[in-house]
Amino acid sequence: MKLYDSRRAPNPRRVRWFMAEKGIDDIEIVDVDIFGGQHRTPEYLARAGLPNVPALEMGNGQTITESVAICRYLESVYPTPNLFGEEACEAAVIEMWSRRAEMMVATPLMMLVRHTHPALAAIETQVPEIAAANRAMAEKGLKMLDRRLAESEFIAEDRVTMADILAITAIDFARMARFRPDPDLVHVRRWREAMLARPAASAGV
Repeated sequence: MKLYDSRRAPNPRRVRWFMAEKGIDDIEIVDVDIFGGQHRTPEYLARAGLPNVPALEMGNGQTITESVAICRYLESVYPTPNLFGEEACEAAVIEMWSRRAEMMVATPLMMLVRHTHPALAAIETQVPEIAAANRAMAEKGLKMLDRRLAESEFIAEDRVTMADILAITAIDFARMARFRPDPDLVHVRRWREAMLARPAASAGV
């Protein structure tokens, strides 16, 4: 298998973090220069279908994009440690919190960076109002996570799952917009420090 990757984009880090948590080290990593437009070349588009990273070329030659879809596939190939749920109820809870983490925290923070970071002005028409609205949405989402983390060591279960990876990679990426979670969110702070202390945190950058 080959993972088409970019160290400059947030979504590929989800997959790298996921792979590190599972100890997956037998997939070839191919760097894609997105600022150089390599993801828009006819060769890449013929393989991936869209100018998106990451993309995983599977053993059968088929290529899939979308970070969570890639992680789900890798979960089926490398089932332990489990990060998506071991039985129906647990899988549903992890899916619920993963969706909340992505829609209420990760996506707004990515939009905040896209509409504020000077380097991204070359590839994004930046709108301050969009940045402000997404910052407010992310702050609201983090308050929701703080309430959850007051009763749970990690977001979805009592161990790291995909929900934690989705949230932490976005929060760490948002440093590019000089964004930090409110220090009053003590449970988010505790969880964030624990996540960034994991070996997978350094493997994911």
